[in-house]
Amino acid sequence: MRRPLRQDVSCEGQRQDGVPLLRKLCYALGGVPYQITAVAIGISLQIFLLDVVQLEAFYVSLILFTSRAWDAVTDPLVGYLVSRSKWTPIGKLTPWLLLSTPFAVLSYLLLWFLPRGTQSVMWFLTATCLFETVMSCFHVPYLSLNMFLGGNQRDRDSATAYRMSVEMLAMLLASVIQGQVVSVYNAEKQEACGQLDHDAPGGSAPPRTAALQETQKAFLTSALVIGGVFFICSLVLFLGVREHRAPVVAVDRPRLSYLASARRLMCHAPFQRLLLGFLFSSFAFQMSLGNFALFCSHAAGLGPEFQHLLLVLLVSASVAVPIWQLVLLRIGKKATVFIGLSLFIPAAIIVACVPGSLPVSMTMCILMGFSVATVFLLPWSMLPDVVDDFAAKHPSCTGQEPLFFSCYAFSTKLVGGLSVGISTMTLQFVGYRADDCHHGDGVVTALIVLFTPAPIALLLIGMLCFHFYPIDERSKRQTTRQ
Repeated sequence: MRRPLRQDVSCEGQRQDGVPLLRKLCYALGGVPYQITAVAIGISLQIFLLDVVQLEAFYVSLILFTSRAWDAVTDPLVGYLVSRSKWTPIGKLTPWLLLSTPFAVLSYLLLWFLPRGTQSVMWFLTATCLFETVMSCFHVPYLSLNMFLGGNQRDRDSATAYRMSVEMLAMLLASVIQGQVVSVYNAEKQEACGQLDHDAPGGSAPPRTAALQETQKAFLTSALVIGGVFFICSLVLFLGVREHRAPVVAVDRPRLSYLASARRLMCHAPFQRLLLGFLFSSFAFQMSLGNFALFCSHAAGLGPEFQHLLLVLLVSASVAVPIWQLVLLRIGKKATVFIGLSLFIPAAIIVACVPGSLPVSMTMCILMGFSVATVFLLPWSMLPDVVDDFAAKHPSCTGQEPLFFSCYAFSTKLVGGLSVGISTMTLQFVGYRADDCHHGDGVVTALIVLFTPAPIALLLIGMLCFHFYPIDERSKRQTTRQ
């Protein structure tokens, strides 16, 4: 029987030398575009559509839900297309990064452009879906690039730690930028509410006047700044990271179809359990932090201090990433996951039980930041171990790295959409209105539930899934020897 022709295309000397620090830093900067745009959209797009564009709440929900659903669908498809791509002189993944960058920047700017004389709903629905599609073409190859940096398993873990640290800083930067924009919006809304109370005591909704000119300018200015940061970080990624081929590539094996590849991945037990653990844990954090602003404003009485609490949380998360990296090298990734995730439970309970206390909330935000760093770092650091385990058990199935990472990205966006949908429906059920100046006890109770009990329940389910995750340090050494 004729054996498949295999080509050794790696340089063992390079792999033994590891990944240079400069390459890790350039790779880490490539994570800035996705995080900085995601945070900006999460904080400000709903406010922009409701109060600047002045769309009805139904259409805003339709735009946000449709774009998230579309984004979740495109990730696995882009992952499959990337896995089928051929090697070029600049690599297999790099062309995707290079070509998608200008379109991603342009489509992001279109999100904050207010069209004149057009159907606003169709404009923003098209713009959001276009942006999510182009971002999938950028983000999925970027995530997969971790497996093609060269070096060994520890080098990949180190590169992941650098990426998470830089992404935390990107989230911090986006929060500062959007915080300034939201402060402009809040000042104008408070002025409107004050004018309403003066003119008609007991009123609840400020009049919906013409589009807020200063707020609109602030949104567009922030979009230009973020677009510039996006382009610069993408340029650094392209110039500073040289893509390496896998150690051994089979050149004449038949390629599996998309459904066959996805089925084989989903039947891999370590990937199943890691994916479920990551899904429920991410669901918990996105639900809690997604309602953090409303919780501070209407349940804890800390609305003016929300930006400071968020900054404390993100700074502590940025500091925690290298600390958790050192911890996992000593006690292993699985044990570190349990320690880090469990910190969130007492912190969230104390914040909910002691509302209005800024020192207590600040302290607990530090603890929550350490826990957030865990769900950012550890699952992404564990995924390459699963990819290596899959490659050892299925040596005939090569080039599936983009599909692994795209399924991971899909789960993040799926639970993000579910979190927004469940939170919105819950608040709508209890009578929450975005333009109300005051809210009743039902809204306060719902915000407390969405911030603490529901996320804790989801987090416990995620930790149970991680308990059955089978890859430990011993099994990783066996996989490396294979």
